Formats: sequence, C-alpha cells, structure tokens
Amino acid sequence: MTTWGIVATIKARPKEVLSFVAYHLEQGADHLFIFLDNENPIAQAALAQHSQVTVIRADDDYWMARNNKRPAKHQVRQTINATYAYENAGTLDWLVHIDVDEFLCPADSVLDVLNRVAPDVVCARVHPAEALARDGMDGLDPGATYCKARMPTNIKSCDLEAQIYPKFGGYIRGGFVSHFGGKIFVRTGQDDLIFRIHRATINGQEIGPQIRLSDIELCHRHITGWESWQKVMGFRMRKGSYRADLKPTRPTEVGGVSLHELFTFLNEQGGETALRAFFEEVCLARPELLETLKSHNLLRIYHLNLDAKRKKQFPHWRK
Repeated sequence: MTTWGIVATIKARPKEVLSFVAYHLEQGADHLFIFLDNENPIAQAALAQHSQVTVIRADDDYWMARNNKRPAKHQVRQTINATYAYENAGTLDWLVHIDVDEFLCPADSVLDVLNRVAPDVVCARVHPAEALARDGMDGLDPGATYCKARMPTNIKSCDLEAQIYPKFGGYIRGGFVSHFGGKIFVRTGQDDLIFRIHRATINGQEIGPQIRLSDIELCHRHITGWESWQKVMGFRMRKGSYRADLKPTRPTEVGGVSLHELFTFLNEQGGETALRAFFEEVCLARPELLETLKSHNLLRIYHLNLDAKRKKQFPHWRK
C-alpha cells in the first residue's frame, strides 16, 4: 500500500501546530516530521507522545550537529530540515514539504490520488487555493474556509484578473498574495536529492513536477484577517514572502510587479488606507467577490474542522 508523509518547519503557537498535525493525520498521513523552529515545550510534549509524529526541536545543538551553525534565513533552515526528513523517510513512498498554514484538501483522499500516479513519476505538484479573510462579512458559513482557486495559465488570465480585481488585477498573478506555484510531493528513494520549498534537485539538477495532482488543492491560509496581516507585514517585507529579492510572479514587461514593490508603493502613496483598499478587493470574502469567483469556477469552500480534529488526535492537550 502507498504511504505518504509530511515535513514542516514550524514557528507557531501550540494550538496551530497541533491543529496542522491533527488535520493531516485525519487526512491519512502515515507520518509527519515536525521541526520546531522555536522553543515550544507544550507542542513538543504533545507531539512526542504520538507514534506517527517525529518531533525535533531545531535548537543550537541540532544545528551544530547538522550544519555547524544555525542558518540565519528560515528558508535555508526549511530546506535543510526537509532534506533531512527525506533522507530518513523510512518506509514512506511520498513526502510533501508544506507549511503550518497550508492544508491538503483532496477530492476523495490523498492516498487515492497518490495511488493513481504512475510508478515512473518522481515529482508531482499540488496547486494552491488561497484563503480569503472574513472580517465583518455576514452570511458566511462559520465553519468554512473560503478560497480563491488558482487561475488557468493562459493568455486570457490577465483579462480575467482585471474583471475580478478591477483595481489591482494584472499586477500579481491570479490575484494571489502568496505563492502561485504550489508545493510538491516527491517519491522517496532518490539519491542526492535536496528538498527545497517549492521544488527539489537531484545532483544539482532541478526535477520538474512531471504531473499536477488535479484532485488535491493546497488550502493556504496566508491571510486570515486585516489585523493579523498587519502584524506579519514587516517580517514578510524584510525576510519573508514579500522581501525585495523575490521576482514578480508575472513578467515586468506585461505589468508584473513584486509584492515588495507593490506594498511599498501603496504604503508610500496612501499608507494604511491604500493597503486596506488592496486587502478589501483582493483578500476579503466579499459577497461580490465570492459570486464572481463562483461564476468562473474559482471559488473553493473547505471545511477544515481543525478544532474537532485536534481534540480527537490530542485529547489530553489543553490550551
């Protein structure tokens, strides 16, 4: 039988860590490798008791043994941890490298999807569906996560973006604030593989995703609300997914700008008011946006049920 697992490097509150792990155990993950990027004794103690979880506190001793020092960039730490987990995947057939705010959402089950993959396929991509914030929006299902799906990559996508996002469409690909490319499952047992964040290499050569797993999407809760987004904006601009060295997701010759450039411009021109206008058009589950996304088959509604899954998998944990 096909087996699969997850590796994640996490710096988050215990509740978020355990919710992420519990959700994917309920999705059928055979094993999870969780690298705690900060001191998190509550989460570590709870995870250590679960037979399907390997939890590692990536402290100074860990990094001295693994790398002689702790890498300054969290992206480098993620890559090293993911590769280490891949090398120690044991009997797992597949490993996927995702983050604590990402949730695999299969049409049937992850196992069924992977069972349909041809045996010669080494790398398979899962595309993201970016979650929308729900600040002050009435009439939404309280247990649902509303997402915008990834737009088709064809010549008409710019026109579609302009229709859905009249002020900001065209600047960022598909109206996505975070990554557009998604994450990859890699079949285990490949020699000299380095597992990165969105890709992998063998002997220094990138292995492209040979297929897309069309029956799974990655619900990415990148922005959960205006206030929480503002709290992480500074870090993301300096060191995270909005940093200056990242390229635009769309070529500059056709209007693409990097998120760093876009958010810097908005902040300089209009401050919080301009950023709020962007948030409300692109990131908020407004009725008009939901209806437009639905009309183009780009609306996804997922019921993650994180609290119930966490309580089932970790019944003795309390806040």
